[in-house]
Amino acid sequence: MEFRRILLDGCATEVVVDGDTLVARDGRRVEASSATHLPPVSPTKILCCHLNHISRVREFGIDLAPAPTYFQKPVSSLNSHGAGVVRPSNCSYLNYEGEVAIVIGRTARNIAVADAARYILGYTVSNDYGLHDFRDTDAGSMLRVKGADTLCPIGPGLVTDWDFRNKSMRTSVNGIVRQDGSTEEMAWDMHYLVADLARLITLVPGDIILSGTPAISRPVVPGDVVSVEVEGLGILTNHIVEGPEPVSDEVGAQPTASEEVLSTALGGDWEFRGQRRPFSTPKEDLPFPRVRPKFQS
Repeated sequence: MEFRRILLDGCATEVVVDGDTLVARDGRRVEASSATHLPPVSPTKILCCHLNHISRVREFGIDLAPAPTYFQKPVSSLNSHGAGVVRPSNCSYLNYEGEVAIVIGRTARNIAVADAARYILGYTVSNDYGLHDFRDTDAGSMLRVKGADTLCPIGPGLVTDWDFRNKSMRTSVNGIVRQDGSTEEMAWDMHYLVADLARLITLVPGDIILSGTPAISRPVVPGDVVSVEVEGLGILTNHIVEGPEPVSDEVGAQPTASEEVLSTALGGDWEFRGQRRPFSTPKEDLPFPRVRPKFQS
């Protein structure tokens, strides 16, 4: 079954999908194509797997780690189907990453992989956008790279009876397929990810785990329309808009275009891929904001 949340007569309303129509509990109906969608769930946290699809590991020419690594997107980055994704006006490297999102249904802590399915409410489509202009300073935490407002659209609905095995995944930009993968190329499946994270972090109902993206994540620009289609889960569509204001230069890390930035944004298209590791901007060459450190060497 597929559930969605939409704005209906000004109120957030849970609906079920009936063909091309969305039906509220009180019987009101609205065409899905004309509905204003909201994220289908309200998580307390959004946890994300770094590299999971073998095609992406091979694209970067690296060795697969013995276990997955993760980062976190703030809940303020949550966005919905049909909404705009903001690229600040002084940034250039906003990349799409089509993914499957796991939604937790029961409180989970210290669970076995074999039991993980009992703690999953369902699945939805996600797009783990990254603003790679900030990779020189945030490559470890990914906080600003992946955590800016609007960079985590999910939806359009939550499907509760979906089998994640051997499902196709495609990301299109302006109608042209850019990513073409499958859940079968995941090194660690959905149950593994839930059990792994729950070893040290209590997962509660509504929490989201983004499970990784296939190869060919590339930058998009304002005006582009990006759609992620996952077999059996539907199509998540968003459009890229330019932020009305640049990221402030008063404080904080400033956008850069180093090899570290370009190598991630361009993936397998980076000109030195397979020849050497990318260089990040040396600390002494990073641009200062207008307000400088109190103690500056």
